[in-house]
Amino acid sequence: MTKWQRIENFIIGIVIMLGGAVLALAGSESVPLIVLLLALSLVITGLKMLIYYFSLARHMVDGDQILIQGLILFDLGAFTCTLTNYSTVYIMGYLIAVHAFSGFVDVTRALEAKRLSAPSWKLNFSTGVVNIILAVLCIVFLRSESIAVYIYSAGLIWSAIARIITSFRKTAVVYITPS
Repeated sequence: MTKWQRIENFIIGIVIMLGGAVLALAGSESVPLIVLLLALSLVITGLKMLIYYFSLARHMVDGDQILIQGLILFDLGAFTCTLTNYSTVYIMGYLIAVHAFSGFVDVTRALEAKRLSAPSWKLNFSTGVVNIILAVLCIVFLRSESIAVYIYSAGLIWSAIARIITSFRKTAVVYITPS
């Protein structure tokens, strides 16, 4: 990671942390904003994956996986835009799915990194555990609108903290010298 990327990640982490704090302070009034943020993040991620597919990944092995993921995320984001007038159960369902899946992926990646003696497995493991805890909290408080806001805000703040920590971590660079 270059110095500019580190600075950029740090600034983005601070902005995300402030956004999470503002959402938590606004309380249940910020539910439409949360739905909009969820929808925009899914649509933007889907579009980035589609652009990546059409520019590079279509020439790669299993590049069609990127296309399928991009289409699913884009469609899910477009569908989320239509849920602004519905119950918070749908929002909690999204939060449960996102936190449970990313928590499971982070924990399995961390355990694999630990087996390979990688130094960064602890942060990945803690991120996964926090995501799983947030998913369980979403299940426990399924019908509470204000708790949904606090869970979403806590997830934003935790991801911002992880991004800031990552921006200060030294990255290993592998040099291959020709023989």
